[in-house]
Amino acid sequence: MINDLDKTLAELLRHDLPAELVSQVTISFATPDDQFPPSSVTLPAIDMFLYDIRENRELRSNEWIMERKSDGTATRKRSPVRVECSYLVTAWASDSSPDPAEDEHHMLGEVMKVLLRHPVIPAGILQGDLRGQEPPLPAITLQPGRLNSVGEFWQALGGKPKAALNYTVTIGVEVYEAVETGPLVIDKRLKFKTGAEEE
Repeated sequence: MINDLDKTLAELLRHDLPAELVSQVTISFATPDDQFPPSSVTLPAIDMFLYDIRENRELRSNEWIMERKSDGTATRKRSPVRVECSYLVTAWASDSSPDPAEDEHHMLGEVMKVLLRHPVIPAGILQGDLRGQEPPLPAITLQPGRLNSVGEFWQALGGKPKAALNYTVTIGVEVYEAVETGPLVIDKRLKFKTGAEEE
């Protein structure tokens, strides 16, 4: 499911970024450490590093979802668990760039516009198991991230600090099996007496 979210975000950027930028950049989900880029990534690149995954307990629901079938039966299942996936988004200029900072800020600015444009990920962009999720997938851009200290984060990775965006998407994770029910009751008959019987 998380890999489907990665594919969804890559598709969102390819769909909404300016065409001239899409043709030049690689979209990566690698760790932005001192070994970046890995051999599979060609610069320039936009990197979306998934650094935190946690349940959103405020959206927890104990309600059951009923899905009716055409044969008169139904399945019941628990609501999916809502999980927040937080990404750190960075831009990486080509080694041949005369002004790497300018190029990186330009790429990051274009990515920021795309992410801000979509407070909910469009249904047509969703990939794999994320297709058809209800409710839609909300996203939060430019809010404080889950990192306690950005400086310590970069130090732990051994890399130099870079400009970065925080981006969080909430997905639904199906962790319970659906339960089959018997035939549904669709008719109810009521009998009324019009008056007391005479003796």
